[in-house]
Amino acid sequence: MRALNPSSIPAPFARYAHGVAVPPGMRLILTSGQLGLDGQGDVPEGAAAQARLCFANCAAILAEGGMGPADVVRINAFVTARAHMAAYMAVRDEWLAGVGRLPASTLLIVSGFTRPEFLIEVEVTAARF
Repeated sequence: MRALNPSSIPAPFARYAHGVAVPPGMRLILTSGQLGLDGQGDVPEGAAAQARLCFANCAAILAEGGMGPADVVRINAFVTARAHMAAYMAVRDEWLAGVGRLPASTLLIVSGFTRPEFLIEVEVTAARF
């Protein structure tokens, strides 16, 4: 896999790649959107705490398929307010610490989720031979 960051367009705003080329023959894992919900069904207060759970849940799904953060080629994230962007991005960067090839990433501001206490949702796509 390789990151695609053409010099003809502005550099990414943060720690992500504009695109990632995935060669033929790789296995894919696509997660559903993961919310800041722990194993007991509790939702912590605050965007950072919820983002950590979102990424922990994604990591558990990836591990179930024999993959991890280094295999992620795309992250789609949704936050309910601009005020949550910085906390989300800090947690995303923590989760990707030590990852050499950064994934493509999209962050959207949405009006809400199924329950009002949810602030963040994250889904990832990973690939490995």
